[in-house]
Amino acid sequence: MALALMGARIMTASDGVIEEGTLVIEGRTIEAVGADVRPPKDAEVQDLRGKVLIPGMIDAHTHLGLCQDGVGASQSDEDEVGDPVVPHLRALDAINPEDIAFQDALKGGVTTVGVMPGSFNVICGQPAAVKVVGRTLEEMLVRAPVGMKIAFGERPKQVYGGMKKSPMTRMGIAAILREGLARAQLYAADGNGRRDLRQEAMVPVVRKQIPLRAHAHRADDIMTAIRIAREFDLDLIIEHGTDGYKVAGELAEAGVGVVHGPWLKTRGNLEQSGRSPDSPRILVENGVLTAFSTDHPVIPIQNHRMQGMTAVEHGVSPEEALKALTLNSARLMGIDERVGSLEKGKDADVVVLSGPPFDAATQVEGVIVNGTVGWTSEPARI
Repeated sequence: MALALMGARIMTASDGVIEEGTLVIEGRTIEAVGADVRPPKDAEVQDLRGKVLIPGMIDAHTHLGLCQDGVGASQSDEDEVGDPVVPHLRALDAINPEDIAFQDALKGGVTTVGVMPGSFNVICGQPAAVKVVGRTLEEMLVRAPVGMKIAFGERPKQVYGGMKKSPMTRMGIAAILREGLARAQLYAADGNGRRDLRQEAMVPVVRKQIPLRAHAHRADDIMTAIRIAREFDLDLIIEHGTDGYKVAGELAEAGVGVVHGPWLKTRGNLEQSGRSPDSPRILVENGVLTAFSTDHPVIPIQNHRMQGMTAVEHGVSPEEALKALTLNSARLMGIDERVGSLEKGKDADVVVLSGPPFDAATQVEGVIVNGTVGWTSEPARI
């Protein structure tokens, strides 16, 4: 039976705002959304006048299920240390659906997350996009891989420098990455049938089927990532991008998006010392495709909407902030045909809010994932 949500202010993230609109859900997908939509005769109708509907929020850079909440660092499955080049690692092979943070995400209105391997290696492995509900990864999976994680700067230097092995410098990181990409290009062109799982994992990168997703905070590391991507003609996304505002023009010129954040935390190291609250606004104003991220568990996933609130406080429009929490994240992971906005044919991932999304008093009252009510508060009406 169809479900019709009527009378709410609908913020679509893709096609503006619909005042007192109707959204119809049929099965797992959105059947219709608009101001003049009539629900099917047999639909269950919910009157949501005074409420606000937004798409299920998306965080493109988290470690949910790998670094599990409440179990301690000894249980972490983020990093495989010993070899700085491990492209064949797949996040989906270690994500635990029973991580309690998935429920935290749901209650906070986050319905899809990108789960990333950690950043201890130069080539770190393959992230996955998953829904926050499901008994198994097969039920949760949206797409994998959604890029190839690589890392610049202090993390690989500290890990391998401590082992007295390469890379111990930024030169070493860049050289190892170039070697890995060159080998992958040769493997992709060879076609001799000899399987090498590490090289096989890199083939979609050099064929531009998935992007490099580069952990980089400092402006010089960001520019190194852009330089190498140009050398090898690759797609690139910057992860974190603390100093991204310093090179926003260069990012825009290169067509490189940024999964930006987290910034609701202390400056954890020298790489983050240049952090500015104006960074999200500067990136957006320069035309950089920008998404916001908690980097959970650095910032608890249920606080994802707060990243948008602080961005709005510092000059990002509510419309752009909503995109940064929804549609832009989906675009950067290549899953926007399914999620990220309230449009006909997309997954029915919908959040019911008590008021405007970036008002500090607004509460999440209900969350629908894949057309099913996943969580409601009291006195929610769905």
